[in-house]
Amino acid sequence: MNRFGRLFTVTIFGESHGPGIGVVLDGCPPGISLQPVDFEPDMNRRRSGAPGTTPRTEPDLPEILSGIFEGKTTGAPLTLFIRNTNVRSGDYSKLKDIPRPGHADFVAMQKYGGFNDYRGGGHFSGRLTAALVSAGVVAKKILGDTEIRAKLVEAGGSSDIEKAVDEAVKAKDSVGGIIECRVNQIPQGLGEPFFDAVESAISHIVFAIPAIKGIEFGSGFKAAAMRGSEHNDPIIDESGRTASNHAGGINGGITNGNELVFRIAVKPSSSIGKPQQTLNVATGDVEELVVEGRHDACIALRVPVVTEAATAIALADLFQVNKSIYQ
Repeated sequence: MNRFGRLFTVTIFGESHGPGIGVVLDGCPPGISLQPVDFEPDMNRRRSGAPGTTPRTEPDLPEILSGIFEGKTTGAPLTLFIRNTNVRSGDYSKLKDIPRPGHADFVAMQKYGGFNDYRGGGHFSGRLTAALVSAGVVAKKILGDTEIRAKLVEAGGSSDIEKAVDEAVKAKDSVGGIIECRVNQIPQGLGEPFFDAVESAISHIVFAIPAIKGIEFGSGFKAAAMRGSEHNDPIIDESGRTASNHAGGINGGITNGNELVFRIAVKPSSSIGKPQQTLNVATGDVEELVVEGRHDACIALRVPVVTEAATAIALADLFQVNKSIYQ
């Protein structure tokens, strides 16, 4: 489905080349100050324009359609709408019958019986991450002093991100990357054992970001090669502060008050200028496809702020759950 959360819920809607995209936020506390200008910093960070990103540019300033009165949230559902103003749907006409390898084109066609909007990936497009970012702006306000910072630390298997992206652009290809996210000033006690663990909640929404293929918390997969004496984080004071942070700020699915740390893997974007082989579903023949249009050579460049938004949404929901149960 297109909904996330238990008490602070996010429902996402729209298509890449439709009239617009947006989110409905339910369970947003009343009395939060919210102005259109509040969205500008994060929406600007997601916007294209840097080398390796799509030439498609959009204003991406959300319209607040409901849930706001005299500059404050009312407690009613908050609806944020972002209009699409720069579409070139003709670039995608051939994709109706010729799905891109590695993209959702084929599975969307099969699942929805060919009624899916294939233009620019439709509802499966990375364009919808703009709606997630707008929801994240609200979620960050709910979290108050909690600081969430994500950054691209690797692209194409290299820490020299600029070089890796430049090489991909010249080759008419694409590269993926690794995003690291760190959360500070996070309270102890968020999360529940098992199904609503902090790792579970964050992972759930992070995988809603198109192109995410993996996630690890703290020492992650390296923990498999460590001994318990190496991996255990010694507690050094009454606040719960630890000498190391292999756990990534989480024990038993619950925040321990230390820095929350996780990393995600972003795959290379499937829309590339190099010839690829794929099925023409209309003829049943395998043929060559060269993707036209405007695409990111490294979509990971614009994912850090989306990661922050997803993290904020997950934590805001856990915060509301914790508040309703334990306070």
